[in-house]
Amino acid sequence: MMIVMKETATEEEVHAVVEKLERSGARARRIDGACVTVIGAVGDLEQDVSVESLGLEAQPGVDRVVPILKPYKLASAQMTHGERTVLEIGGRRVGGSDFALIAGPCTVESREQTLHTAAAVKDAGATFLRGGAYKPRTSPYAFQGLGQEGLRLLAEAKAQTGLPVVTELMDVADLEPVLEVADVIQIGARNMQNYPLLREVGRAGRPALLKRGLSSTLEELLMAAEYVLKEGNPSVMLCERGIRTFETAYRFTLDLMAVPVLKELSHLPVIVDPSHAAGRRDLVTPLSLAAAAVGADGIIVEVHPEPDEAICDGPQQLRADAFAEYAQAVERAAALAGKTLSGREPVLA
Repeated sequence: MMIVMKETATEEEVHAVVEKLERSGARARRIDGACVTVIGAVGDLEQDVSVESLGLEAQPGVDRVVPILKPYKLASAQMTHGERTVLEIGGRRVGGSDFALIAGPCTVESREQTLHTAAAVKDAGATFLRGGAYKPRTSPYAFQGLGQEGLRLLAEAKAQTGLPVVTELMDVADLEPVLEVADVIQIGARNMQNYPLLREVGRAGRPALLKRGLSSTLEELLMAAEYVLKEGNPSVMLCERGIRTFETAYRFTLDLMAVPVLKELSHLPVIVDPSHAAGRRDLVTPLSLAAAAVGADGIIVEVHPEPDEAICDGPQQLRADAFAEYAQAVERAAALAGKTLSGREPVLA
């Protein structure tokens, strides 16, 4: 349900509605708009909590109660009454007019590789550093990441550059060490429907970057986001990273139509991953420009000092010495959609 307060509602009246919801066992999320305050409320059928039965229409200060018809309640655009979610992470903003450029190596391989890449992307204007300490691989014999040593190297890169870190969590057992380093927890495509993992990320409260599954619909992606949101974590970014289709000329089909459609369905920021969709370095730049121009709130892209020597996904990683030129092109494309890199002045398109 969405409880829309009157313009004249007092702080006490808003607090009373929130308190009544929480006493009943429902989850309440307050959104302060320019003119009115909206309270999003979700009951829990497992605990027999029904918001509809609380009689909130009669509460002082309440203008109206609007049911949310989508199966994903907290992720629905209805929940925020037209307001888009803007996340504040490590001094960077994601969403609204701010564009996030998340860049770094596919996987942390060594201290030199990690620190070199981190410095290169920072100097070029990246807003976040990405890097995999734990890597999901199709083959059990492939490199699985450096684990906690990889996290230590990401922490060192973060200390040197000041860039917030985005890194993947694959297993609940690794949650605590990941939380010590990660400013954003990435949930990979293979784990999009790992519901116990999503619940734990929700309870941890750390911002989450949720990648769309290889064959998942947008509704399934939003329902996965709901698992995180339902646990009280409002900081979720959705990520389109390409889906499996019948096409064999490239690795995945990057569904750029998902960007405006997700923004129609949900209030959450939308990020695009052109690296995994393309699988080829020469396709990453055009896909990035298209993603920025179509209104994505950011891009997550892979960068390496020597891609030809990379342990993992070398053919799709951008060269660190060419990243500045790439970042400038993306910034100009983002300007077409009215966005600027977080903390930067607007550029002329």
